[in-house]
Amino acid sequence: MARTDHEPDTGIDTKLTQAEALTSAYQGYDTEAALERVRALADTGSGPGPAAPVAPRYPTVHEQAAHDLDLAATLIVDAPQAQRSISLLVDFDPIEPEGALVFAALLHLSGHREPAQFWFEFAAGAGNRTAAFCLTLLHQQRSEHRTAAHWRTQIPTPDQAATQPATDTSSPPALLPDRVRRDLITRCWQGRRPCLPPRLEAVIHGLPTEPFDEDFGEIPRPDHTLTRLPQYAGS
Repeated sequence: MARTDHEPDTGIDTKLTQAEALTSAYQGYDTEAALERVRALADTGSGPGPAAPVAPRYPTVHEQAAHDLDLAATLIVDAPQAQRSISLLVDFDPIEPEGALVFAALLHLSGHREPAQFWFEFAAGAGNRTAAFCLTLLHQQRSEHRTAAHWRTQIPTPDQAATQPATDTSSPPALLPDRVRRDLITRCWQGRRPCLPPRLEAVIHGLPTEPFDEDFGEIPRPDHTLTRLPQYAGS
């Protein structure tokens, strides 16, 4: 049977390479480096040899898309630029699209799925390729293939993406503590839903919200609490 564009890809390497979505979500973002961080975090030392873990595969399109969206959100908050992007989101006006992307990923991982969609759409509307990719997966997860196809067309190719200024190449602080990131990655590789620790979820659930929206419900808005997430995790 011929492969359709809704048939799930096999393996995280293929998924991210074909999508080309994470490679330039941030200036200088390196997918291979991200995958190496994934492998290192997922390696608990219990297995023999240095072989990389195998990403789970799912029998249906919507299950595969749900897993891929969870993994994409985890890679977003694991990115070296995530802390800086959140700081820009909180401290500057107008709203910083890359910060909106990281905020959407945090909301997704804390169970705020509809508000996460709102912030993914905000970032995608500002031209963020990864946000458009996440929306493609989100609608594939719901079997809303026409809407998924729409967002797929909104992912500009690398030559169409706007040129962004160079960023600081020094090692920035991580958005989340290492043990939290390790747990998120491990859960993804075990086929379980990644979720933030209860204390961090409580912090995000306690963010101020905009008035109730008929499409997305109560939409959390970012504040300086987000720049202190490692403190709340006890790191």
